Amino acid sequence: MNRSTNELLDQLKIDRNTLPETPSLRRKILLAVSAGTLAGLIMGFAGASLLAGDQPAVTPVHSIPADATAPTPIVTEREQLETVLNASGYITARRMATVSAEVMGLISSVDVEEGMRVQAGQVLARLDDAKARVSLDFALAQIQVQRAQEASIHARLREAQRQYRRFAGLRDKNYSSKAQLTQSEASVDSLVADLKSARANIEVAKLEAQRQRERLEDHIIRAPFAGIVTQKNAQPGEIVAPSSAGGGFTRTGICTIVDMNSLEIEVDVNEAFIGRVSARQRVNANLDAYPEWNIPATVIAIIPTADRAKATVRVRIGINSKDPRILPDMGVKVGFLAGEAAAL
Repeated sequence: MNRSTNELLDQLKIDRNTLPETPSLRRKILLAVSAGTLAGLIMGFAGASLLAGDQPAVTPVHSIPADATAPTPIVTEREQLETVLNASGYITARRMATVSAEVMGLISSVDVEEGMRVQAGQVLARLDDAKARVSLDFALAQIQVQRAQEASIHARLREAQRQYRRFAGLRDKNYSSKAQLTQSEASVDSLVADLKSARANIEVAKLEAQRQRERLEDHIIRAPFAGIVTQKNAQPGEIVAPSSAGGGFTRTGICTIVDMNSLEIEVDVNEAFIGRVSARQRVNANLDAYPEWNIPATVIAIIPTADRAKATVRVRIGINSKDPRILPDMGVKVGFLAGEAAAL
């Protein structure tokens, strides 16, 4: 019992000859081990990246050739020119028409829709032409009547001429009087005049028939030029007229056609800066719908008048390259470029 107690007490004794490990030394050892472990991980990751084929992020200075130069970006001539003035405006069409009828009538059919492309002379709509056809038939009948009258007068003229020749022969033999000969001659002259009048009436009847034919043709509304239908303003069953009628229920137009080849840019330039703009000056245009798209354009004309209220001058700008994305009334921003004017 006492032996076991003594052994336990000996184990609890502190050996003062042994140097205790100070906290500072322990901290240094831990930091050294941690730094070594982190360096090993970094070297291992870098080795794996090189084995996988990745290139180092930084190229050593000694590996760059002495004669190497940086690539030069390609800059177009238009981008090199300096912008001397900025303005905003809209896309406009020089050829745009709201097509109507020359006569008042009931719309029987409309053969177009919005977005449809039409050619010059293509039928857009038709009006009820029943009365116009009757008028044309009446004018053609009048021609036949006048021709029949001409034939009747011509027959009577031939008979009067025979009588005149007979009286003239008898007059030489004293078998007819001078009065009979004179009366026969007057009948011939009268019938000749009637024949001329009948022929003139035939020409008048032909002109009337032509007029009724043209009036019948007016009941067919055709496209005045090639373009795209942007608006459809009437439907079958409505009344259309060249001018507005009372009540406001009469249509004055069938549809609106725009010639997309006539699109151009129209901007208002402050009159204080109009000196920076000249005819045939090069322009960069950017639609509000496609701001990153540079559209080459050229100044067509400077309208020689100013707006007193806005103190601006209107400038017409032609679009050099046509594109279906360019639509009428789109907003556009333009930059007038310095340099020589573009060639015509």
